[in-house]
Amino acid sequence: MGQLPELLRTAPFIGAGADPERSDLVLFGCPFDGSCSFRAGARHGPAAIRAVSDVLETYCPVLKDDLGDVAFCDVGDLLLPPGDAEIAIDRAYEMAVHVHASGQIPAGIGGEHLMSWPLIRAAAEAHENLMVVHFDAHLDLRNEYLGVRLSHATVMRRVSESLEPSRILHIAGRSGTKEEFEQVELLGNLMPATVTAAEIAQWVGDRPLYATVDLDVLDPSVVPGTGTPEPGGVSFATLQNWLAGLSACRWAGWDVMELSPDHDPTQVSSIVSAKIVRTMILASTAKRRGRVTRHHVN
Repeated sequence: MGQLPELLRTAPFIGAGADPERSDLVLFGCPFDGSCSFRAGARHGPAAIRAVSDVLETYCPVLKDDLGDVAFCDVGDLLLPPGDAEIAIDRAYEMAVHVHASGQIPAGIGGEHLMSWPLIRAAAEAHENLMVVHFDAHLDLRNEYLGVRLSHATVMRRVSESLEPSRILHIAGRSGTKEEFEQVELLGNLMPATVTAAEIAQWVGDRPLYATVDLDVLDPSVVPGTGTPEPGGVSFATLQNWLAGLSACRWAGWDVMELSPDHDPTQVSSIVSAKIVRTMILASTAKRRGRVTRHHVN
């Protein structure tokens, strides 16, 4: 796997225990929230996801699969300076490049959505014709937000500078500027919350997939602990079905971002987030393990 960037060792996500050199998937935290514009606290997301993961079973009845059958490791959190987005981006990119060079799947947990950009950029460099599926309440296509180019509100605009915008599929976006919606409507790459898992998988086809999940795609009644909650989101079951339905795809990487656990003292948001991470670990490694899901995909 090569030498990794400096990491803070943490209690691992449930089921993680494989040797990093022999893992199919490498999980790591990106605890940065320097551009949060409403409710800060996403830097605490990775720790909260790991802390509650023991509440879960390793077995997922939807995928009929178990984390115990996956060779994956959790190497801890990247050491990121709270106030320097450029350094944080560079370190996340370096981490993803290391993982790709070893033929493994990088999986980032955050942290604000800006941290997806370096992970997707590394995936696009490692995998020709990469397709990106973006689950988010917001389109995040602004060139600047509050005078800043590196922001959670500009992340997909930065991604679209690294690969063709037509290779980014936005799922269930329900908030953005007029210009952002006109842009995706012109390209025809915004799908509503009624889209099926089969339709998303068909769009990806046999090309490499990167999936990025901003947790505010879920309704605030499901995950109130996020930085920019947006009414009218999807259910947990819908998001899980979408992700499980992509298990036959050739995954190049993924991330789960924007858990802000301090805004939900019940810890339900953290538990939901951990369950999404479990689903993505299983779905993203299924093809490698010859275990394409047998669950019913709508």
